[in-house]
Amino acid sequence: MTQQTYPAFTILLVDDEPAWLKSLSLTLKSCAGLTNIVTCQESSEVMGLLDRGGVGLVLLDLTMPHLSGEELLRQIGERHPEVTAIVVSGLNQLETAVRCMRLGAFDYFIKTDEEDRIVGGVLRAVRKVEMERDYRELADRLASGELRHPEAFAPIVTADRGMLALFAYVEAVAKSPQPLLITGESGVGKELVARAAHTLSGCRGKLVTVNVAGLDDTVFSDTLFGHVRGAFTGAEQVRRGMVEEAADGTLFLDEIGDLSIPSQVKLLRLLQEGEYFPLGSDQPKRLSARIIVATHQDLVAKEESGAFRRDLFYRLRTHQVQIPPLRERPGDIPLLLDHFLAEAATALGKKKPTPPRELAPLLATYGFPGNVRELKAMVYDAVSIHRERMLSMDSFVKAVGKSQAQAPPVSQKSRQNPFAGFPQLPTFSEAAGFLVDEALARAGGNQTFAARLLGISQPALNKRLKLLRETNTSPPP
Repeated sequence: MTQQTYPAFTILLVDDEPAWLKSLSLTLKSCAGLTNIVTCQESSEVMGLLDRGGVGLVLLDLTMPHLSGEELLRQIGERHPEVTAIVVSGLNQLETAVRCMRLGAFDYFIKTDEEDRIVGGVLRAVRKVEMERDYRELADRLASGELRHPEAFAPIVTADRGMLALFAYVEAVAKSPQPLLITGESGVGKELVARAAHTLSGCRGKLVTVNVAGLDDTVFSDTLFGHVRGAFTGAEQVRRGMVEEAADGTLFLDEIGDLSIPSQVKLLRLLQEGEYFPLGSDQPKRLSARIIVATHQDLVAKEESGAFRRDLFYRLRTHQVQIPPLRERPGDIPLLLDHFLAEAATALGKKKPTPPRELAPLLATYGFPGNVRELKAMVYDAVSIHRERMLSMDSFVKAVGKSQAQAPPVSQKSRQNPFAGFPQLPTFSEAAGFLVDEALARAGGNQTFAARLLGISQPALNKRLKLLRETNTSPPP
């Protein structure tokens, strides 16, 4: 497999000493994994190279024939302010460094500085350029409000505005090398969003999914980083870790909120340094995969309680999406119901049944703690026992009623009084009218379901409706 170049933009090295250019290129490639590098020995050619586009970062010397480094800095600032410049010079003079910074240099290094210091400065500049490009891309996408590749989100059935805005955000940050954090309750479709982000990333490698819930630190390290032969008792063969399996692709770590603190430290190093050590090895390997993580847990609360490292939390949330639960997008229930009916019928070798008109309104009254995954299970269960043309509602009514019956009772203190704060209280008849009207609206006009919502029998509801009509106290629409 051809290795993908990194970063997405070109790094231009400018110096009239070919030996220094070769040495710096090799250092940046071996120590930082930077491969998208172009060298130039003639300072007079630099502006022409920049005019062609594609260059995001320039490293230049100061003392060169034709155009000096300071003059180049001035021209770059005037003609290409979007390009970041770093000075790597043989001159160790404070005044010169100050002038360069005033001309817009991002950093200033001496050629005799330690290798790690120069590499670290270049990596900081690379991340700066990446973040600026991500921001511009995100602003452009969100401003347009349109998806360029809606097909990437085809497996996610929705017409919800919030979900469509989420898709636009994911599309905008999909090509970013920074981590993507996906949060949301269990069953909302976090892995589907991760797959869409991978599809849109343009990565040539595959998507590798690892559920890290329940992994202790040793198993986590072995799973992600692999081991060399003899690393521990029983390690008779070399094992490639999932980080290596995901090379030039995407590594998706699910249930990241369950990681132990020692494992969090190792993940933080992987993200910060871009390197890792297989168990039993003292030779680091470079990370060449995009990292996407997901959790159903509240990482803010875990960070505040000390169960999740603050530095890792802020590192992971560079790009973040929160998938809303199904109960917050009831308009998707009819779409999902139709989708899962067709899917279940195909999987079970049956003709797609016709759902009763009252089914979608009934499901809209349910909270779906298991979200889309729970709805899918309900539909498959109903289709598996389906015999007639019209789909029976019995299994749905039973599942909804059982779940509601098992829900813990709401304490009197936590129950909000809907009339609290009213300047004038309604009469009993008026309050009953409001309740009946709301129940019928939620039940789609079905009196059986409306009575169930109110906790009364259908004859009692009929009696109440008749009384309301006679007294003409029904609340206005």
